[in-house]
Amino acid sequence: MERRTICTRRPVDLGLTLGGLRHGGLRDRTMRVSGLGVWRATNTTLGPATLHLRSTGSCTIAARAWGPGAVAAIESAPMLVGAHDDPPPLARAHPLVTDLERHLEGLRIGASGAVFEAIVPTVLAQRVIGAEAILAYRAMVRAAGMPAPVGAGPDGIDLLLPPDPRWVAGTPYFTFHTWGVERRRADTIRFAASRAHRLEETVGMTIADARRRVGAFPGVGPWTVNNVAMLALGDADAVAVGDYWLKHVVSYALAGEARGTDERMLELLEPWRGQRGRVCRMLLAGAPRPPRFGPRLPLRQLAAH
Repeated sequence: MERRTICTRRPVDLGLTLGGLRHGGLRDRTMRVSGLGVWRATNTTLGPATLHLRSTGSCTIAARAWGPGAVAAIESAPMLVGAHDDPPPLARAHPLVTDLERHLEGLRIGASGAVFEAIVPTVLAQRVIGAEAILAYRAMVRAAGMPAPVGAGPDGIDLLLPPDPRWVAGTPYFTFHTWGVERRRADTIRFAASRAHRLEETVGMTIADARRRVGAFPGVGPWTVNNVAMLALGDADAVAVGDYWLKHVVSYALAGEARGTDERMLELLEPWRGQRGRVCRMLLAGAPRPPRFGPRLPLRQLAAH
């Protein structure tokens, strides 16, 4: 087991900061968030690892890791929790953002550094409702069936690793079909898996170069690039243009408009250019939700066809 104490420049709320890496809440077998801290299973450059993070003070975090990749997981933990994320004060352009900046002071923009692990659930969420993407990711993780390293402490946390790129690349399309994933998304994920090393190289690039590299992959558009840039690369300005719900959340929170467009969203976020993704994270975490109109979309049953 590897240990270290992480000292952060600002307070870190682990649940708020790392929540975006959890796909499906309690149904995500690769990650757990509880009063005992955050447990995360991951594939590192040195092998699989289980990482446990626990706040021991407003600006200190205790980290432990197990498995062949424990050293790599511990070394990347400060980046994961946004230990050095120290942005300038947000412009006081809107009272709600000013209020959220104060009440959500523990929300940091971290970077998982695991680009392939971020791109898989993101591609699964392309053009489908969230529940459908969550079920598909859960089925993929369960099918891969790779237990996280044992010895994860006395708390009895039982995690599975995110699917390994080699396993994903070798999985035929018809298997994706049983998970409710059509050929377009399946091919995007399988191609990314076959070039996973090219994705992981982006961690050492500038944000602009990394975004260009990720966006050059077939089937990866601006929405996917922005989500991956925020989660894996720590891009505080990444805005998920093309998202079904975000534009409405931003328009309602900042202008009282029940429905918005991507153009309107970007216009409203312009005062915070450079930190627009941070503002979006804050609004998603604490802003009032816009009203819903009409019934919820039903889950598709692709595997039945």
